[in-house]
Amino acid sequence: MNFLKKNLNKIICSDSIIGLNKIEDNSVDMVITSPPYDQLRDYEKKAFDLDGTGEEIFRVLKNGSICAVVLQDQTKNFGKSLTTFKTAVNWCDKIGFKLFETVIYRKHGSEGAWWTKRFRVDHEYIHLFLKGERPNYFNKTPLKIPSKHGGKTMIGSGNRKTDGSTTKTTTLLINKMKCRGTVWDYLNAGDKDNLKRMHPAPFPDKIPYDLINCFCKKGGIVLDPFMGSGSTAVSAIKLKRNFIGFDISKTYCDIASKRIKNVQVDLIE
Repeated sequence: MNFLKKNLNKIICSDSIIGLNKIEDNSVDMVITSPPYDQLRDYEKKAFDLDGTGEEIFRVLKNGSICAVVLQDQTKNFGKSLTTFKTAVNWCDKIGFKLFETVIYRKHGSEGAWWTKRFRVDHEYIHLFLKGERPNYFNKTPLKIPSKHGGKTMIGSGNRKTDGSTTKTTTLLINKMKCRGTVWDYLNAGDKDNLKRMHPAPFPDKIPYDLINCFCKKGGIVLDPFMGSGSTAVSAIKLKRNFIGFDISKTYCDIASKRIKNVQVDLIE
């Protein structure tokens, strides 16, 4: 039995690259993760190789699969680290990914970082990297949002042509739901999961939930090499996808494992 099948739907306490090295080539349907960028999180005092991790992710992903990476730049001495942008360039130019899209994750419900001589930081980036020519699976229907003018009728007046004549007036019924854009709003406050709050930098479960819904078919395998509080695994279970994850911190592995057990019980009940 290969490593992936043996460890499917498990969280393994391991360095991400060591764990990724054991996974077979072209075997994973999607990756979602938020790496410990710019030393903003203490991960057992270990050095972190973001590009090396990207190379391994590229290897294990199936052709046509998406890797979603949540990143934010550190601010130091009035300048941004530019990690988000460097990662996008390096992973495309050096590793072979395409940048399918960059989504702005806009935070609501939390104050964010306040500065006396800067703007308040209330967003992070989600780079969507594509391996191959085009996505194998893309279903944007679950991500649709209410249209501001949904149900109303839009009337287009006749436009004047270059010869002086006018086109006919047209009417169009505006759909109640519309395709989501590239700015995604999520509520950061009010999470009642005490286990999840034990992690220093958890993101809303709705982020991996939406991404999996859009880019991974049912029964597919989702990988998170920095599992943290387990949000990716929890979302995968709820959506009937398989998962595998790594985290170097035993504390976070225990937190994620407990959350997984809780969501499995909730689904049974």
